[in-house]
Amino acid sequence: GGGGGGGGGATASAKANEIKLEEGSEPDWEDEASIVCKLTCLCIVGIEDPVRPEVPEAIKRCQRAGITVRMVTGDNVNTARSIAIKCGIVTPGEEWLVLEGKEFNRRIRDESGEVQQHLFDKVWPRLRVLARSSPSDKYVLVKHIIESKLNPNREVVAVTGDGTNDGPALKKADVGFAMGIAGTDVAKEASDIILTDDNFSSIVKAVMWGRNVYDSIAKFLQFQLTVNVVAVIVAFIGACAIEDSPLKAVQMLWVNLIMDTLASLALATEMPTQDLLLRRPYGRTKPLISRTMMKNIIGHALYQLTVIFFLLFFGHRMFDIDSGLGTPLHAPPSQHFTIIFNTFVMMTLFNEINSRKIHGERNIFQGLFTNPIFYSI
Repeated sequence: GGGGGGGGGATASAKANEIKLEEGSEPDWEDEASIVCKLTCLCIVGIEDPVRPEVPEAIKRCQRAGITVRMVTGDNVNTARSIAIKCGIVTPGEEWLVLEGKEFNRRIRDESGEVQQHLFDKVWPRLRVLARSSPSDKYVLVKHIIESKLNPNREVVAVTGDGTNDGPALKKADVGFAMGIAGTDVAKEASDIILTDDNFSSIVKAVMWGRNVYDSIAKFLQFQLTVNVVAVIVAFIGACAIEDSPLKAVQMLWVNLIMDTLASLALATEMPTQDLLLRRPYGRTKPLISRTMMKNIIGHALYQLTVIFFLLFFGHRMFDIDSGLGTPLHAPPSQHFTIIFNTFVMMTLFNEINSRKIHGERNIFQGLFTNPIFYSI
């Protein structure tokens, strides 16, 4: 743009010196041969599209979280490589692939021009930049990464785009991010999430919140299953051993209605933290209840059952109170069973603090006072 303007100025100047145009008149612009001659280069202007300052850090956080970032662009391969290095998509010293669309297609297609998955699988793991690409290249890349059997877990692919041509790739991807400002209506319709600020760092926030929601569900499940396992076993064994449930119906209702409702509110309102981006993503087929969670559930259930059954059969001797065992069905409440109920509630309450952590962390109190709803409940 700048260069063109400078050239136009030089042309008019040269032509005016040669033909001596009258003031206010113009040369014959149709006479191209006489216009484009005897030009003087005044300047060469280079225009750079700068990388946003927050993008390199956002990409680093994605990579730490186990997300591979790839650039697919129609720009020149040298321009694309330069921007990829600035962003941290390509790091010096690593054997990443930076390909043009023509070379990419030559590598993944057979003699008949069909894309072959086994050829594609040789390219995509190391591919970081695809330059001079067509819209169909973006779609092929997304489609065949999803269909790849190279890894035991299927790849989950997210795509960003703003143009109409990005529609097929956005639709095919597991998650499509469209641009809210620069994006076309077609791209927005084909996408799952619209970034209202057109900023890559918003994708990192989306990842963080997604993981936070998943963890919140897992935390509540860990808490809920521990309570339920203990309550069911206590009620069943109590009914078999002493022909009466140590936890009465009203007490069980209180535990379920009050403890579980408030617990779900307390555990589900935790805000996301940067620690969520320091681990790899969950697999698509990974069970919601992980081995660590199962260990926590079984371990704490055994602890609670041991304490409750000790109090049930030996508590009246330890506290030197009347035994609640063998009392008539409609007997008034006993101190013995009240101690059992209160102990169960307290153990459940403290287990709620344990349930804040589901990945085997040792410090369960970390960030305890960042959530007012939690500590209020």
